[in-house]
Amino acid sequence: MKKYLTLSVCAAIACASGLYADGTLADAVKNGSVSGNIKYYYINTHKEKADNTSSTSFANSIGGQLSYKTGKWMGLDATVTFMTTQPFLLPDNVDTSIIGRDNAIMAGASAGDPIGQDGFSVLGEAYLSYSRDNFDFWGGRKVIKTPLINAKEVRMLPSAVKGAHASLKLEDGFRVGVAYLDAFKQRTSSEFVNIVKHALGADTKAITGSESGVVIPLCLSWKGGKHAVRVVDYYSPDFINSIYADWNYRHKQSDELAYAFALQTIVQDSVGDADDNLAQATSVTGGKSIKSRAVAAKLNVSYSGSNFTLAYSNVFSDDASHDSLVLPWDGTPLYTNMITANNLFQSNYGKGLGADSAYIGGTSGIKIAYGQDFGKFGFSGYSMTLSSAWFDNDKFDKTQNDLNAVLAYKNGPASIALKGIWVRNSATAEADGTVSQLPILHQYRIIANYKF
Repeated sequence: MKKYLTLSVCAAIACASGLYADGTLADAVKNGSVSGNIKYYYINTHKEKADNTSSTSFANSIGGQLSYKTGKWMGLDATVTFMTTQPFLLPDNVDTSIIGRDNAIMAGASAGDPIGQDGFSVLGEAYLSYSRDNFDFWGGRKVIKTPLINAKEVRMLPSAVKGAHASLKLEDGFRVGVAYLDAFKQRTSSEFVNIVKHALGADTKAITGSESGVVIPLCLSWKGGKHAVRVVDYYSPDFINSIYADWNYRHKQSDELAYAFALQTIVQDSVGDADDNLAQATSVTGGKSIKSRAVAAKLNVSYSGSNFTLAYSNVFSDDASHDSLVLPWDGTPLYTNMITANNLFQSNYGKGLGADSAYIGGTSGIKIAYGQDFGKFGFSGYSMTLSSAWFDNDKFDKTQNDLNAVLAYKNGPASIALKGIWVRNSATAEADGTVSQLPILHQYRIIANYKF
């Protein structure tokens, strides 16, 4: 057997050497491309609590990503991406949301613990891709963007998953895809953690009957003319089944005027062991199985460099169930979503059954936004966005109001953005449905980015 294995290895090496000598594999490596970004991020967060105490925290960090992608070889290519966030000039009270917040949470510490203040580097992506005709495949570690499992790139680094995905483009604008995902790396974490364990933390076994699990998304989409429809079923055995669907309509009236209308819905239910275990009176949800329902609509009008958006969302109330949306993997899909106070930290380790603002069961939200490209006025590269949202719920003592302002400048690969965020009565729900509100949250950010 040992001799057979040795001969097999030698044969494989000889084969690989022959391919290399032929130049095809060598060319794939030689013709690879390097890309990435260098980012500076400053964040300052001020909170005022109901007991008249207040706190201010901030952080500076520099980091980014460096990717190498090979050329094609027999339809295959490989990508690796190195990610890093390195803080400096930290104060006594640190905002770790651009550093290692999730590393601290996973260690059982508070979000601002010194563990979360340490910079880190991680191989965030390492995957193979294959494309041929209408078929596409990738497998490994990868940054992905889907409604309920997302990169969430508003902070220093994106989140990533580990698994595999295959898709096939069919006739008449249809595409079908399926994935198998078993690990998730949150944007402020240096580790890939089992994807269900990341969502439920120490409660994983009590809820699902196991210390691990997977998520299997199945997607069907269609594009035709001005219309696009997408349905994604995220199935996690013995945890949750989540169905996301949206419809988009876009119309260009002229070179100056265009408008778009969109609808979305989300349906979530606990399944298998989780459905039984969460129904127990002693469960973390207080005896409530997951049953979440949400709808939203959005109208966008663009005219001569200006952008106007109006959005509405409603997460239905069900007092007999855990009715808040369950979004542990950086999905923040509702059209009323704002820059912050928007379920941002429910993707921290073990926080998947909590919810913020628009995503709490029973919450209705309205958002208005205005964006302006100042190139029309001779200031090329400058833009501004103003947005405000109101979230109301019978469980809230006071209506939550968010106001966001962004001033940005972009010149080729370089960009800088100044962001101001003002929130009144920011609402958060725990896994058992208990709601609390923070009277005042102010946040200011400076983000400078250079892509290459």
